[in-house]
Amino acid sequence: MSFSEFCPKCGVQGVSFIADVKLECDHCCFVLYHNVAAAVAVIFTYKNKILFTVRNVNPDKGKLDLPGGFIDPNENATEAACREIREELGIEISENQLRYRTTAPNTYFYREVPYKTLDIFYECELNFDGVQVAAQDEIKALVWLEKSDINPEKIAFDSVKKVIQELYQWC
Repeated sequence: MSFSEFCPKCGVQGVSFIADVKLECDHCCFVLYHNVAAAVAVIFTYKNKILFTVRNVNPDKGKLDLPGGFIDPNENATEAACREIREELGIEISENQLRYRTTAPNTYFYREVPYKTLDIFYECELNFDGVQVAAQDEIKALVWLEKSDINPEKIAFDSVKKVIQELYQWC
């Protein structure tokens, strides 16, 4: 973890960062816990295919990802998943269409700062494959891949690689 050596409250140099979790300033007694951020991802399936997004932003611009994003304050995970899908793909899904699958820890590097996340994965079966990109600033393209054709090297995040591999048994 790479944090500043200066206290964010009093500005004194020489803070301690303990076990990648707790920042302490001996001068002003400021304590900051670096807690995990919660994020959601939706695995859309159609027949034997999975929908991937192609990232249009860093981290991992150009790599495959799943639609989703961070959970906002005062929002539960399924609400966040439905909101993110509406924002990114322009389609309305309801919470009862989401099937909880699993969670996985991840590290999300944003502007050279590693954010620890807990990614919550849902699956949603679609009866069509005509999904379009709504958030072109975030998503370059959409790609439907047969489960047997997924290349883990092209996937952006370790949590997504791990979950897809565990759920769909590809190597």
